[in-house]
Amino acid sequence: MKKIYCLLFLLALLGCQKKNKHQEINELFKADITLLIEKVAKLKYSVQSDSAEAQIQRQFLEAHQGYKKVEMISEYYSPAVSKSINGPAIPEFEENDNITVQPEGFQVIEELVFPKYDKKNKKELLQELGVLSANLIRLEKVSNSNELTDAHVFDAMRLEVYRIITLGITGFDSPVVLNSLPEALVSLETIEKYYNVYLENKTVSNSKETLQILEKGKKYLKTNTNFNAFDRAYFIKEILNPLSKGLFKTQTELGIPLMKEQRGLKVTAETLFDKDAFDPEAFSGFPDYQTTSEKIALGKKLFNDPVLSGNNTRSCASCHHAEKAFTDGLERAVALDGKSMIQRNTPTLTNIAFQRVFFADSRVSYLEDQAVAVIKNENEMHGSLEKSALAIQKNQDYVKEFKKAFPKGAINEFEIKNALASYIRSLSHYDAKFDGYMQNKTAFTADEKAGFNLFAGKAKCATCHFIPLTNGTVPPNFDRSESEILGTPNKNKKLDGDLGKFIITQAAIHKNSFKTPTIRNIELTAPYMHNGVYKTLEEVIDFYDQGGGLGLGFDVPNQTLPEDKLNLSDKEKKQLIAFMRTLTDSKYLENRE
Repeated sequence: MKKIYCLLFLLALLGCQKKNKHQEINELFKADITLLIEKVAKLKYSVQSDSAEAQIQRQFLEAHQGYKKVEMISEYYSPAVSKSINGPAIPEFEENDNITVQPEGFQVIEELVFPKYDKKNKKELLQELGVLSANLIRLEKVSNSNELTDAHVFDAMRLEVYRIITLGITGFDSPVVLNSLPEALVSLETIEKYYNVYLENKTVSNSKETLQILEKGKKYLKTNTNFNAFDRAYFIKEILNPLSKGLFKTQTELGIPLMKEQRGLKVTAETLFDKDAFDPEAFSGFPDYQTTSEKIALGKKLFNDPVLSGNNTRSCASCHHAEKAFTDGLERAVALDGKSMIQRNTPTLTNIAFQRVFFADSRVSYLEDQAVAVIKNENEMHGSLEKSALAIQKNQDYVKEFKKAFPKGAINEFEIKNALASYIRSLSHYDAKFDGYMQNKTAFTADEKAGFNLFAGKAKCATCHFIPLTNGTVPPNFDRSESEILGTPNKNKKLDGDLGKFIITQAAIHKNSFKTPTIRNIELTAPYMHNGVYKTLEEVIDFYDQGGGLGLGFDVPNQTLPEDKLNLSDKEKKQLIAFMRTLTDSKYLENRE
């Protein structure tokens, strides 16, 4: 009998023990999914019963804000399901299956409900709500298998801060109704809710300060509700950057380890704007591609040597001039024959290592392959790495330098392309005025600050040129790079005939699609666009201000750039340019006129 009582006592004791912190988080997460499912069901019922437009719109906003309560963990553990729930309202081509997948989820529904709800779309809206409900049930089922740890939770919290910076307050996932600020408030409240779980019965030196930052952020969002007037520069610098630092410090003090992963955005970054927040090696893809100082030196020499071209007359540097941020200042470069033109504008090589695809049509995934493609192209260099390797083997200086860079290797195609790519990776480091500003080392002028707020707000630049990389590599995971259809004109003011990515994929949605490039050092890289049609930044901004090709009256049914006019004033356009000039690397500033 004593044994039975002892067993019952132990069972009761175990039952009374508090759950682990990450288990509590998972329970909160699952409870919020249940609430979200209920909100979507109410919205669906309102549509079915032909409720007033105002009620349908209000319930949509409540449901989308309900998603913001689950976004942090949902995006972390179930990115594919999350994309179905809240992904962009544009079709996507699945290259492995060679099929085009239509969009679904909140952003598709938003376009059916705002700015006006037309009952003619009732059937389509109910269908989309049915799909959304099914995906939420999928999320609910998947959440039962989440293997959360405290390290995962803190990682997810910091990534959510970065998501607010890059996708939240920019309007990326609320493109029509621009409800981004109330949604950012919900995201902050969720971070606070999870953070407080870890403070129970714990003494953390910076917890009071971190909670005060959260309170400050919530108050700011409640009192500054105008999307266009919102001071994003202040909000990031004074609230979100200190918050991510606070979360990092608390995690360290609690002895919760960082994730053991190599990522594009380092797990050791305390803010999105740390000097070395991004890891070019994580974008390279292969451990044997590791960059070294010896490889960089060798790559620089090869970059400037015509030995890689077929007729020994052209080097990589012939079209990528260091003083012009490795562009050439031409609309399009002259081909190797000295008569015809290269198909597209010469892109900058600075800061391109932080991308997942290369070339305007995204045809290669690694810098090494980009180098090979250029060297082999009959119009650009018409060379052969195999023949170049044989020529280089006869040069004793090169033999010594290759031995330093590749102690265990021989002079071959791989070593040449890896050395070139290593040099190009070394051109990717952020030390512009913008970086100093975000690191509290430099001040902005009033126009520069206003320009940033326009870039990340009203002008919608940051919804494609994501902060802080200003390219199309999608945050906060930075694991894929996007292309866009802008409807770019040619110099005859007609839709440019270059079909872009379509030439590679043959997918209709990729007609006139081009990779979103970095705009770092943009003041040095004119002319602009894939065809060099615009000579000035003023022309580029005017093009976007008018709504791209559709705004110009072109037939671009698959345009991904919103066709609505931005209605930027002359002053705002100048402020945008003032900000973009802060993206120039410091080494180029001495050459500024």
